[in-house]
Amino acid sequence: MSRRPQRHGISVPLGNLALHEHREWYEEIERLGYTDLWSGEASAHDGFTPLALAAAWTPGLRLGTAIAPAFTRGPALLAQTAASMSEAAPGRFALGIGSSSPAIVESWNSIPFERPFARTRDVLRFLRRALAGEKVTEQYDTFAVDGFRLGVVPEQPPPILVAALRPRMLRLAGEEGDGVILNWLSADDVTNVAPLVGDKEIVARIFVIPSEDFATVRKVGRRHLAGYLTVPAYRQFQEWLGRGAALQPMWDAWAEGDRARALEVIPDEVIDELFVWGAPEKMRAHLDRYTANGVTTPAPSIIGAHDLRAAIRDLAPI
Repeated sequence: MSRRPQRHGISVPLGNLALHEHREWYEEIERLGYTDLWSGEASAHDGFTPLALAAAWTPGLRLGTAIAPAFTRGPALLAQTAASMSEAAPGRFALGIGSSSPAIVESWNSIPFERPFARTRDVLRFLRRALAGEKVTEQYDTFAVDGFRLGVVPEQPPPILVAALRPRMLRLAGEEGDGVILNWLSADDVTNVAPLVGDKEIVARIFVIPSEDFATVRKVGRRHLAGYLTVPAYRQFQEWLGRGAALQPMWDAWAEGDRARALEVIPDEVIDELFVWGAPEKMRAHLDRYTANGVTTPAPSIIGAHDLRAAIRDLAPI
């Protein structure tokens, strides 16, 4: 199966840097040979502002959201935001969307988290029409739009990628999207996921802990892993990938309210699979396994770094 040319992304914002401090870092990232910046959106920065700054500061980088939730902005506002980014960075913006999670959508934004697959599919279909400049009047399964037309239509509509964890959403990403956005999977897991996406871009946020001390990796990794993989959608993803038995003790302890025990029972082999760590050459070799198995755009997310700038340089493609 042919794949798109290899790209080299990195996840932003970086560490605890304030946004106004990112310019020199973005400029160095571009000099180092990275091609992409991919932002996220949870409880810190929104997904677009870090990219808007990068659009002005670094004219050579592609900028992508990984992801903008399909629930938390109205369809028209999401189209407007994507069109604005496309105008700010012509041909350099990619819109990643996904269902997000009940915590972000429902607990924090007071929006019912209902029918996440259908909502993501409907937003994708609406965005295709809106970003092409069509006037949209449509009753979708999860929302309705009456007479919306973008006032500023991008000359180059952005590719739209879909965050996916299991087969139905993975097929949506491949059949109707321009690619998929993945996280919390091992390099070997990519071989199970890639065939469902087909010949489309595969972006993977890969969690990197730049330390050669596995005790440090274990401490940092357990905290991040438990925070994510106890979310139902991620739990189901790990079960589908075959890690159910290994992670069941963590899920049991978490359900009982014993957070400390939940961290303790996470197996070392799961941490070793789901985090890139070690000396620079070991980390680069691990990232290469992801691309060898089908990831076209790795986007390392560096966590727990003692020297963030050194880690960025160590992972650079050139």
